[in-house]
Amino acid sequence: MPAKRPKTRKKQEASKRSTRASWRDRLYHIIFEADTRSGQIFDIILLVAILLSITTISLETVEYFEKNDSWRLALTRVEWVLTILFTAEYVARLICVEKPLRYAFSFFGIIDLIACLPMYLTLFSLQPQSLMIFRAVRLLRVFRVLKMMRMLKEAHTLREAVWRARDKILVFIASVLVAVTISGTLMYQIEHSVNKEFSSIPAGMYWAIVTITTVGYGDIKPITALGQFLSSVVILLGYSLIIVPSSFVIAEIADGRNRDLNARACPHCLREGHSSDAAFCDMCGERLLGESNPSH
Repeated sequence: MPAKRPKTRKKQEASKRSTRASWRDRLYHIIFEADTRSGQIFDIILLVAILLSITTISLETVEYFEKNDSWRLALTRVEWVLTILFTAEYVARLICVEKPLRYAFSFFGIIDLIACLPMYLTLFSLQPQSLMIFRAVRLLRVFRVLKMMRMLKEAHTLREAVWRARDKILVFIASVLVAVTISGTLMYQIEHSVNKEFSSIPAGMYWAIVTITTVGYGDIKPITALGQFLSSVVILLGYSLIIVPSSFVIAEIADGRNRDLNARACPHCLREGHSSDAAFCDMCGERLLGESNPSH
């Protein structure tokens, strides 16, 4: 019996492929993959729609457009057109994937849903301004379009480098937190008796964070000579710490050797980025729909 299982699985896969409508495969290639001409055109249209949506949201907060009835009506109409477009795209994604629920509850699936909801919620007497943050979430969808710009390999390299350097970064963050706590507490001890700005240790820690990151708001500053000396030391420490996290990541990028990836996406688990000659997904092991061909 065990020897017959692979054949049974192959038959099941062949049956699934035969029952899956060809138009769904074509729709999947257009929406989820960027190595084809149609997929690139789709991503360009999607990118323009996202940028136009963010521009519309921004203009709605400008006083001139907000008080001008004709402009406000025009911006509302543009927003409704974009909402309908995003809704159609979301429904199309649900239709063409193998497992709609997995996509619906994935990160980008939730983002796509949020991109559609705000204008529909205004039909229930909710103010568009109160839903501004949800409409601005559409900007996150730009990351989906980055694959169109041949950035998939670079994004994969950066992600893997950050992941490999995670322990070093965590140790660095812990060290910074220790430095902030010690310097903030020390500054409180030095300044609180003569400087009302350092009224508590948390206030001292806030000063330490602003100083060690070289932001320097200037709303809290030491007035004693010892406090100013400590402030100088913390500033110099901050300059030396700025380059540390980036050096970790740069070192991992230099050491990493990544394979040549394209923008093919698995229809089962939705993982993007596979080798050009891959026939199966390296995440879930399911068969990919077919080899990508940029020339078509």
